[in-house]
Amino acid sequence: MEKVKRKIIKIDENKCDGCGLCIPSCAEGALQIVDGKARLVKDAYCDGLGNCLGECPREAIDIIEREAEPFDEEAVEEHLQNLKREDKGEESEFKFSCPGSSEWAVNENKSQNSGTVVAESRGGEPEAELSHWPIQLHLVSPEARFLRDSDLLVAADCVPFAYADFHQRFLVGHTLVIGCPKLDNTDVYQNKLSEIIKNNNINSITVLHMEVGCCFALSGLVRSALQESGKEVPFKEIVVGVDGSIKE
Repeated sequence: MEKVKRKIIKIDENKCDGCGLCIPSCAEGALQIVDGKARLVKDAYCDGLGNCLGECPREAIDIIEREAEPFDEEAVEEHLQNLKREDKGEESEFKFSCPGSSEWAVNENKSQNSGTVVAESRGGEPEAELSHWPIQLHLVSPEARFLRDSDLLVAADCVPFAYADFHQRFLVGHTLVIGCPKLDNTDVYQNKLSEIIKNNNINSITVLHMEVGCCFALSGLVRSALQESGKEVPFKEIVVGVDGSIKE
């Protein structure tokens, strides 16, 4: 395709810290985090309007004029459809490209535990209570075996860092999935959670999130997914303060 001189974004890799705040602001899906830096996927996907500029806390994004492929609305639409298919786990050239998305049973016996038990090993250190992998909601398949007949814990990414006793207080006897309602695609999360609830005999759902405003969206999207699934499942919401205390 013949290039034209037009406005397009430029990312200063020396300033970019890979926070990802620019990603949701690009309606064309032209930005991705690659090797820890925000990258322009393809010139034809960028309209040059710069909606992402105001989202970058490092001021790493700018608008410049240079020779580039013309903005292509049809290519953008096809690109967005491909991204949706990837998020739903449908066939695409990128499917199974991440070895970390393979299903692992870390310790199958742990998912059968209940109650608060402080297990000790390795010279008295508390034992991790994670029973499976993966845990990131984008990577979890709705057909994963560890979801069957489970008590589902949907936790915001930051909670385990803020709450010191996360494993023993919340993870014992639960199947964990995590996500960030601020930085991630919540439509994808809602669809994925709806499929998880539909396809598995979920005994209960606990949503665990931070007290900051954006984090409350996690509870809303889980409620919406539960309603969309058409099932009735016991639901509990717990809020963790930035000081590590339980607010609700």
